Amino acid sequence: MSTFFNTIILLGIIQGLVVSSLLFFSVQNKYPNRILAVLIWLISLASFNLYGNYINWFGSPVVRFIAEIVPLVLPMVFGPLIYFYVLSYLEPGFRIGKQQRRHFYPVLIDLVPSLTVISFIAGILTKLIKNKPGPWGVFIDNYNVYADIPRWLSITVYLWLAAKYLSAHREKKEADSGKGLNSYKWLNQFIKAFMVFQAIWLLYLVPYVIPKYTDWMLNTFDWYPIYIPMAILIYWMGIKGYIVSQQQITADKKTNGTMDPVLTQQVTEALKKAMEDDKIFLNPTLSLANVSAATGFPQKTISAVLNQHLQKSFNEYVNGFRIKAFTEKIGLPETSHLTIAGIAFECGFNSQATFQRSFKDATGKSPSEFRKTVFETA
Repeated sequence: MSTFFNTIILLGIIQGLVVSSLLFFSVQNKYPNRILAVLIWLISLASFNLYGNYINWFGSPVVRFIAEIVPLVLPMVFGPLIYFYVLSYLEPGFRIGKQQRRHFYPVLIDLVPSLTVISFIAGILTKLIKNKPGPWGVFIDNYNVYADIPRWLSITVYLWLAAKYLSAHREKKEADSGKGLNSYKWLNQFIKAFMVFQAIWLLYLVPYVIPKYTDWMLNTFDWYPIYIPMAILIYWMGIKGYIVSQQQITADKKTNGTMDPVLTQQVTEALKKAMEDDKIFLNPTLSLANVSAATGFPQKTISAVLNQHLQKSFNEYVNGFRIKAFTEKIGLPETSHLTIAGIAFECGFNSQATFQRSFKDATGKSPSEFRKTVFETA
């Protein structure tokens, strides 16, 4: 039976590596697909670590040494990647910036075993400690048992955040990227699949972290109750994620083929008038529905023109006008008493974090750097 289980894990690893490569180099939905690709690749890497131990790939002293110091299991990264995948799929302008990278700092929890091995080796080489690996090995074994608790909690919290964001986005109908109900359906399935995996992991984790049951769990079930569902998750997530990506390419090609040039020009001019003359971008809660009411064109038509003709999401288009207004106001005497955030809010932004990220993406500078440049050249 173990041979059968190992084969399932191996096939999951192979598919995960292949599909993650296809997704990473996909030309459609490039950013979210790359996040999904990294997630699948890391899950496959963790499965590879288990499979390698089962068939004694790490039997060689050199290979074992490399496997001990190179971290192959990084579950603390899974949660942020799940959350950022949902955000990037729904918000085309989303990027993992400096502020978002802080979510990955807890990966240090996964690095402790490797850092321990490195510290032990360094201590031996410098003759600061004695060559007695026993206590160090016991520490790593015990640490790995209890490190699964924050790992499980991390993924669960980020799944809750992703589900909450998806629900709020759907309720407000701010699908500014032109994606319809199929996108919500896929993301909902994506989150629920991980929730099922978390439930299975919890059933295994509770007795596993109790000292008197730890060895019994490993001797009786080994890690199959976790890694078999993980392999199934890789199968489903890779195939489904790739199919959804290809469906989006087909949908975009159809949209590109049916766009009326005259209608596109009319919508573009109407949008420009609404933004430049009516300045509707100053409304901090501006939505696609508001723009539709202001221009007289259906939301789907506006979204198609933005995405296919102007190559911008709704948020990117609107924030472009807000950023332009900010750059014009920042050097005026009447705004000198305002903070950067104050000017941004006057220009239609309702989130300082969104403003900071959008401004940096558009200009290559932070708002404070831009303001300093304005004053220096004044």
